[in-house]
Amino acid sequence: MPARAPWIDHFGDNFLWSNATLVIKGMAPYGVVALEEMDRVCERLKLRQHEPNAWFEEWGAMGTLLEGKAIEAEKAGRKHTAGDYYLRAGNYLYNAERFLRPGPEKRAAGERAFRSYHAGIRLRHPNIERVEVPYEGTTLPALFMKAAVTGRAPTVVIVNGMDNCKEMSIFFAGLEFARRGMHTLALDGPGQGETLRSRGIHSRYDYEVPGGAAYDWLAQRPEVDPKRVAIMGYSFGGYYSGRIAAFERRYAAGISLSALHWDLAAWQTRVKEKNQSDPKAVAQSNFQFQWVVNAPTVDDAIEVARKFSLKDVAKNITCPYLVTHGGNDRVVPVENAPKLFEAIGSKNKMLKIFTAEEGGAEHAHVDNRQVGIDYAADWLAENM
Repeated sequence: MPARAPWIDHFGDNFLWSNATLVIKGMAPYGVVALEEMDRVCERLKLRQHEPNAWFEEWGAMGTLLEGKAIEAEKAGRKHTAGDYYLRAGNYLYNAERFLRPGPEKRAAGERAFRSYHAGIRLRHPNIERVEVPYEGTTLPALFMKAAVTGRAPTVVIVNGMDNCKEMSIFFAGLEFARRGMHTLALDGPGQGETLRSRGIHSRYDYEVPGGAAYDWLAQRPEVDPKRVAIMGYSFGGYYSGRIAAFERRYAAGISLSALHWDLAAWQTRVKEKNQSDPKAVAQSNFQFQWVVNAPTVDDAIEVARKFSLKDVAKNITCPYLVTHGGNDRVVPVENAPKLFEAIGSKNKMLKIFTAEEGGAEHAHVDNRQVGIDYAADWLAENM
C-alpha cells in the first residue's frame, strides 16, 4: 500500500479519529470548513486522545465560536459573512456529535447543528430549498438544489452514508451536479441525519420504499424531467442506491460512490471484535450501526445486517450503473467493489478504482472528494 500523507492519518494509529477528521477535511473544496480552524481543533485533540469527551468538546467549541460570530455578523447586516460562519459552524457541530451515544444530548447536539446549517443555507444559497418528502404517514426531510436551467432537467437523488447527512451531500455533490445542469434532491432517509436524530426513524434494508417516495415527490416538480432521475449513494449509501436501482425501475441511472461490504454481517462482527480489543482501529463507534437499525444489542445488529446485502438483488439492476471505490479504502476494502460490479445485471456498467496517485483513494474518496464527484458527475451527464 502506498504511503499516505500525514494529513490523512492526522492522529497516527488512532484510525477512529483520523478517519472522522478526514471526513471533515474532505469538505474543504466546498466552502463549509476552513483549514486553519480544523488544524486548530486537531492540535488540541492530539493532547486529549485518552479523554472520552474530548472529540465532542473541541469540535463543539469551534462550532460554538463560529456560531457566535455568525450571529454578530447577521445583526450587523453582513449576511454573506454570517452565512459562511453558520455553514462552518453547522459542519463542525454535526461532526462533533459523532461519538456521543444515542440519547437526549446527542439529539440536542444534532438539532443545533442543523439549525446552523440551515441558517447558512438560507443566507448563502437561495437555490437550495428545504423540503419534506411524504413517506408512510410522515415525511422525510430533504434539500432540493435547483440548477440554473430552463425547462425540465435531469435530477439526482442522493442518499448518505452511515455518519453523514443531507447538508454535507448537497454541497460536495449537489454543486457539481448543478454545474452540469442537473437538479439535486439530498435526502435524509430512514436511519440518516436529521431523520434519525430528530424524528427517530431508523433504517431498513428495503430502501426502495423511501427511494420510491423520493421519486414520487420529484415527479410532481415542474422543473424535473421524470424520465431522467438518477439515484446515488455513498459509503453505506452505496448499498441503498444499489437496492433502490434494483427494485425501483423508474430511476434512469445509478451510482454507488463506494461499494458497501459484500458480507455486512461479517463486517459488523469484526467491528464488534475490534471494539472489544482495539477500539481506535475501527472507523465506527461500537453503537453506530446498532443505533441506525434500532437493534437492542450488538449481536441483534449483526443478525439485522444479514438483510443488508446486494448479493442476490444486484442482478436486477438494469439501468446504467457506476461503481467507484478508493484503492486504499480502509473502511470498506477495495475487493468489495468488483464483487458488486460483477453482480450488477446492467449491460451498461462501469467500475472505477481510484489510486493514491490520482487521489480519492480513501473511503468514499474523502481524501479528494473533488476527483471522485467530478468523475461521477461526468459519467452521469453522459449516461442519462
